[in-house]
This record gives sequence, structure tokens and C-alpha cells, in this order.
Amino acid sequence: MKGFADRVSSVEEYYFSSKLREVNQMIADGKPIINLGIGSPDLAPDKLVIDALKSTAENSQAHGYQNYQGIPQLRTSIASFYSREYGVTLDPNKEILPMMGSKEGIMHLSMTFLNPGDEVLIPNPGYPTYTSVSNLVGAQPKYYGIDLTRAGRPNLEELESQDLSKVKIMWINYPHMPTGAPGNKAILQELVAFAKKHQIVLLHDNPYSHILTKEPISILSIPEAKDVAMELNSLSKAFNMPGWRVGMLAGREDWIAKVLKVKSNMDSGMFLGIQKGAIAALNLGESWFSDIESTYQSRRKLVWKLADKLNLTYDTKAAGLFVWCQVPEGKTADQVVDELLYEKNIFITPGKIFGSAGEGYVRFSLCMPEFKILEAINRIK
Repeated sequence: MKGFADRVSSVEEYYFSSKLREVNQMIADGKPIINLGIGSPDLAPDKLVIDALKSTAENSQAHGYQNYQGIPQLRTSIASFYSREYGVTLDPNKEILPMMGSKEGIMHLSMTFLNPGDEVLIPNPGYPTYTSVSNLVGAQPKYYGIDLTRAGRPNLEELESQDLSKVKIMWINYPHMPTGAPGNKAILQELVAFAKKHQIVLLHDNPYSHILTKEPISILSIPEAKDVAMELNSLSKAFNMPGWRVGMLAGREDWIAKVLKVKSNMDSGMFLGIQKGAIAALNLGESWFSDIESTYQSRRKLVWKLADKLNLTYDTKAAGLFVWCQVPEGKTADQVVDELLYEKNIFITPGKIFGSAGEGYVRFSLCMPEFKILEAINRIK
């Protein structure tokens, strides 16, 4: 045995992969764990979505390999969704590429645009996968701060004072995970101008745009954004389909074609039944989103009560699937997390896993029924 590839030593096992082993062992040992840590929607997809999967699976001709670009009806449904929800016009044959989840897209985009030594702008705090994938492809993460008092606006003035000559791509994410900073069109306009000025590829990771937001926004709705930006989106959060692994990439034709070159050498098209279910989801009416909104609003109010009992502070204007809380003076986030887990059997996420700017914060997920959140509240004396 001559050893492993160097890239393996450049990353750690994903936090939830390792931590959930411990949590699951506690559950196996009889501990009544309430998991408010992970953002995996607990609600079911719409019945039409499940019926589409079932009826397709019963067709004996539906189980073969599928096209890497998905069936035309799926791309057309994605285009219609973008037109209806974001006011964005996309060519379904040239500007859309279905993905097996947007996390897959982060890897494909990084492999498409990055060479070893290139730099990548990543929000701090931010989704850890941006960093780990950059490391895996030999690129250098370069972190930037966001202003939570200004809807999560990046500190562009600080970035302008730095050497950006090696920066190839910039990851942005609104509503922002983990903080819930909502972003806005003015911020996206600034970012498009910034990317144009510095010849940076702007990559918007947009899976939370329909969770507790006043207005879903796509960066592709910004004038001239297609010149510099691409967008990842996902059915995981908005349609309760995390395990189905359905995502999408949208953007200019020539860039989509380059990403397809990478994707087609790494995987195959998704199962036809999943594509049919995705089509059914994308064509659901506005009542679907209003019902989801009502459910998460009720859960969030209860999580706010739980945070109040723990003397944590939070922003009531935040969006998305999580509640981001600052711990009180005199305590560390690790202390809060460990006390809740080992004394109250409540699992939440420490902010430090999202970067150095997450120190002193914890994150609650809204993916838990109200009665469970009430039980968590009752466990806090």
C-alpha cells in the first residue's frame, strides 16, 4: 500500500457525518434525543410528487439509464418555475442542467472552473462544503465577512483593498446559511458589478429562497448577471425532498456546456421516477408554499421561545430554515451545545463549524415537529 491521495488529508469528515454517529448511539442507548441540529426537512412531499414516482416506477421501461441533462419535460418545468417564481427567462435546452442535488453541483462547478492554486472567495460564516470542495480540487479558500446588520452584505470595501488577481470564483448564498441573512436585490446588483470588475465567476447557492422569505430572489434576475453568474437551486428544502437528490444549475449556455463535460464523466442521469416527481413538485401551486410558510413560522416562534429561555439573542428578520443565535457573555457555544446534549438530550449545532466568524454562535434547525420543540422548551428549567 503506497498511501492515500494528498487531497484526503486536505479535508475533515463532514461534521454531521461524525457527530450524528454519536447522537445515534445515544438514541440507541435509550436517550430521548431531540435533534434540532440538522436541516433535513421532516415533512413529506406533496402526494402528487409521490404518485408520480410510484406510477413511473411501475412502468417496466422506466428503469434504464437516463440522459445526463434530464428529460426535456424536467428542464421545461425548471424554466417555468424560474419564470413564475423569479421572473427569470431561461432556455430549457441550453441554460439549465439538472443535478443530483446542489451539493453535487458545488463539486462540478469547482472542477469546471478551478485549477490548483486558484483562489475562491467564501463567506465566513458559510456552508463548510465550499471550503472542503475547494481544498479537494487544490484551490485556496479566501474568506470574506458579511454584515448581518445589512442583510448579509459582503464587506466589499475590504475585499477591494486586497489582491484579487488569483480569485477565480466567489460563492454567495441568500438567504444565507447558517445566519439567515436574507440578502436583497441591491446587494446582488453590487455583487454583479464587483464580479464584472474583477472578472470573477459569481456562484449563487439558492436552496432557501422559498423558506420564510418575503420575496424569492434569483441572482439571474439582476440585469447582466448572466455575464458573470450562475445559480444552483434545489428541491430539498422548498419541496421536502432532501433524500431524492434533485437540484439544478442555471446560467449561460457556454458555461453550462463546460459543466456538463465534467458531470457526464462522473455520473449518469437521475432515475426517471425521481425526474417525474420533480416535475410534479415544480408545478405545484402557491398554496404549497403558503402551507410550508405557515408551518415554519409556527416552529420558528417556538424556537425563539427556546432561545429566550437559554438567554440567546437572534434576529427576527432572518430567513431560511434555521435560527442563528449568539450565546450570552460568560459562556462559549461549545458549553451551550454540550450542556443541552448531555444534560437535556437536545442536539443543536455549534456555529464554529461554519467558520471562525461562527464562534460564539449556535444554530437551531426548524426541521422538527412543534410538539418536539415544545418538549425541548419544557426540558429547560
